[in-house]
Amino acid sequence: MKKTLLMVAATGVILAVGVGLTLRHHRDTTHYRLVPITRGDVVATVTATGTLSPVTTVQVGTQVSGQIAQLYADFNDHVRRGQLLALLDTTLLAEEVTQARAQLLSAQADLAQKQYLLAQADTLHRRGLMAETDYRTALFNEQSSEASDMSAQANLQRAEQNLAYTVIRSPIDGIVIERDVNVGQTVASSLQAPQLFLIAQDLSNMQILASVDESDIGNVKDGQNATFTVEAYPNRRFNGTVRQVRLQNTTTQNVVNYTVVVGVQNQDGALKPGMTATVDFETARADSVLTIANAALRFKAPQELIAEAIAAGTLDTTRHRRPGADSAGGQAAGAGAFQAPGGTRGGQGAGGAQAFGGGPGGFGGGPGGFGGGQAGGRSFSSTRGGFARLWYLNDQGEPAVTGVRIGITDGQKTEIEGRNIKEGMQVIAGILAAGENAAATSTNPFQSQQQGFRRPGGF
Repeated sequence: MKKTLLMVAATGVILAVGVGLTLRHHRDTTHYRLVPITRGDVVATVTATGTLSPVTTVQVGTQVSGQIAQLYADFNDHVRRGQLLALLDTTLLAEEVTQARAQLLSAQADLAQKQYLLAQADTLHRRGLMAETDYRTALFNEQSSEASDMSAQANLQRAEQNLAYTVIRSPIDGIVIERDVNVGQTVASSLQAPQLFLIAQDLSNMQILASVDESDIGNVKDGQNATFTVEAYPNRRFNGTVRQVRLQNTTTQNVVNYTVVVGVQNQDGALKPGMTATVDFETARADSVLTIANAALRFKAPQELIAEAIAAGTLDTTRHRRPGADSAGGQAAGAGAFQAPGGTRGGQGAGGAQAFGGGPGGFGGGPGGFGGGQAGGRSFSSTRGGFARLWYLNDQGEPAVTGVRIGITDGQKTEIEGRNIKEGMQVIAGILAAGENAAATSTNPFQSQQQGFRRPGGF
């Protein structure tokens, strides 16, 4: 019996030494992709696209048909209110004025005759020398001639106004951004006034009409700051301010979008009408805070790393349980409490249901757990108040884990808070494959967050 116990003890020692040597070899041969905790500003944004346009534009057209005789303005010309822009051919309209004047003279002559006859009839009627019917006829003829005279005057005024419409003048001070006609071209205004010029009032103040998805429109408010870029100046960012969130919406491929008007200053004239702008609306901001690359928050430790941390004593299975949880379960769990080889994530270990990666209340577990999610720990969030875990190398070079509260994110880095973190601290963002250069990948934002160990259902 004693011999058997000695053999079992010797076997246990050999296994422990073997495990220790294996973990030591793993630690010596494993290389991590590390990212530092830095201090800086984090700005959460909503991104949309839109088109630059002048705040006020006026379409200059013509109210009469005719042929363009002269042009006095061209593209990019600065014009003043009342300045001559174009002339239409006046031949036909001038003849209409002449004809209207002739008709007016005829109507005036006829009216004078009818007024004379009415005066004679009135004298005879008072003396009883004219029948009442004849007197009434003379009166009605005079009134009819008076109406014809008024109609002839109106026709002349209309003909003269049409002739005046052949002179096209600028209605505002501005710059010509479109010229749609050439000399000799005939324009017809029978259905609608044709556009001859498009004049922008002031290109030093412009606007962007950005289309924002309904899922993001709740974060966009009047007065918010916005920045944008245009393809013409890819290395320059422009500033703007939200002027209006329009209630009118459009639906494209079952996606509802709202138009947001962004005011833009264009004092140097770099921005041109029609440019496509990519706009970032600032929805939240945190200045001079500790930040970490999102890849570190997405990192999932493989089983080997968890076992190494347990063996090194740098991983306390009970320190991040929710208050009131059964401490015995976590303390007795051991490696099996994190995840048995080939098992499912969050499986129970030898000691109970409250283990580090275990059931409800566990570090990355269900309701009330440190990770806070219903089905596992959260990686990172665009809003404040979530939790996450960070893996790092301690002063002895051994892997360890700490919990942090996360704040806002800009999609690349996230605001974090925690008692055990500090600026400059190196955090594990991935495990490098054999022969991979850590320096070459540590600053690559598109690098996979974890390499080497890839096991479905890992920690």
